[in-house]
Amino acid sequence: MRSTAHHNVWQPLWQLPSRAELIFSFAKRELLGRYKGSALGIAWAILTPVVMIAIFTFIFAGIFGARFGANDSHWDYALYLFCGLLPWTMFQESMQQSANTILVHSNLVKRVVFPLEALPAAQVFAALGNQLFATVALLIATIIIRQRLELTGLWLPVLLIPQLLFALGSAWLIASLGVFLRDITQGIMLLLMAWMYLTPIIYPESIVPERYRPFTNANPFTALIRSYRQIFLEGAPPDWSSLAYFTAFALVLFVFGYWWFAKTRRNFADVI
Repeated sequence: MRSTAHHNVWQPLWQLPSRAELIFSFAKRELLGRYKGSALGIAWAILTPVVMIAIFTFIFAGIFGARFGANDSHWDYALYLFCGLLPWTMFQESMQQSANTILVHSNLVKRVVFPLEALPAAQVFAALGNQLFATVALLIATIIIRQRLELTGLWLPVLLIPQLLFALGSAWLIASLGVFLRDITQGIMLLLMAWMYLTPIIYPESIVPERYRPFTNANPFTALIRSYRQIFLEGAPPDWSSLAYFTAFALVLFVFGYWWFAKTRRNFADVI
C-alpha cells in the first residue's frame, strides 16, 4: 500500500514530458497574454531589460564608478550587467508568476484528471521565452559594442538545463505555498530583492571583501551567472566546478519542490 502511494506521488512527474504540448500551450498563452492589447506587443520582452540595464548602468557605472571587464568602460559594464540579469530575471519572473498560478486557475483544481503540476511549469517556460528574446538583444548589443560574438556562447544549452531544473523546483514549491499562504507574493518580492543584491549581478565578484567570499560562493546563482558571463563575454567555457555545484543544488531543489507540490496538492481543493 505504501509503495503504491509512493508511486502515485511520482507518476505525474514521469508523465510530464508527454504533456509538453499542454505546458507549451499554457506558456504561449501566458506569454502572449502579458502583452495583449499593448502598442509594442512582444517587443516589451526586449525593451524592459534594456531600460533596466540603462538605469543600472547610469546609477552604478556612471555615478558610483562600478566597472566590469578588461576594458573598464560603461559599455562593458552594461554587457556584464545584461548577462547577469538574463538568468536572474527569468528566475524572478518564474517565482512571481508561480506564486498565485494555482489560485488563478482554481477552476482546474477540482478536475481530477488535470495535471496541476503543468501550471507552474508553464510559468517557467513562459519566463524562459522572455529570456530567449532578451538573449537576442544581448547578442545584438555585443555585436554593436564589441564587433564580434564569442563562439563559446554555444554552451548556452548546457547552462539552461540546470537552470530549468532550479526554476521548476522553485516554481512547484512556491505555487504550493501560494495556495496556503495568500501573502506569499509579498514575501517572495522581498526575498528576491534581497537575493538579487546579495548576488554579484550589478557588481563584480572581485569587489566582494575576502571575509564574505564564502557566502557569495555558496549562493547558487553566483555560479550560474559566472558561467553566463564566461561563455558570452569572456570567450571561455562554463566554470565547470561552480556549474557542478549549481547543478547539484538544482537537482535537490527540483526533486524536493516537486515532492512538496505532489504531497500538498490533495489539499488544494479544500483550501481554495
